[in-house]
Amino acid sequence: MQRREVLRILATGTALQLAPAKLLVFAREVRTLMASQAAPRTLNAHQAATVATIAELILPRTDTPGATDVGATAFIDLILTEWYNDADRSRFLSGLADVDARSQRLFGKNFVDCTALQQSEILTDLGAQMMEEEERLRDQPPAFGEPPADLNFYSMLRRLVLTAYYTSEAGATQELHFEMIPDRYEGCAAPEEGGTTAK
Repeated sequence: MQRREVLRILATGTALQLAPAKLLVFAREVRTLMASQAAPRTLNAHQAATVATIAELILPRTDTPGATDVGATAFIDLILTEWYNDADRSRFLSGLADVDARSQRLFGKNFVDCTALQQSEILTDLGAQMMEEEERLRDQPPAFGEPPADLNFYSMLRRLVLTAYYTSEAGATQELHFEMIPDRYEGCAAPEEGGTTAK
């Protein structure tokens, strides 16, 4: 699987539609790409901490791993760096800055320095805004041939966190209970060495 193909699949969120054997190849390629990044390339340290905090609020650690356990921040930085165009990257980073601006207005400190309750209040507001925009788009869909309206920041981030999580080994096996099954039937396969055959 080529690097560009891996990134295309990540960005479109179609990874879980792959055949099981291909899904494992895909997951290995993504983790290889993430491991090759020594440090975030698009997000600075503060932005990465903000993304990690929000990701963990969206998918917290319970009896299964959380978003930070599966490297959601590195995944998001990879997509921002390798796949997003300048406009999408700028919209994402502006939305991230707006989270701190909201936090400063309400609580006089950056999002990562707020209490969990204060952080939840901000995310609740962002979620409500996202729902309103989605409802408006349902009522006024774009005309035929027009591109869909831009996603807001929280919608973009949430989609990236969910994709990062459910394409990870922990997300697929512990949350989705994904089990590897063959993606093809081999009816005439020779029996394994030492096996028995029907008589």
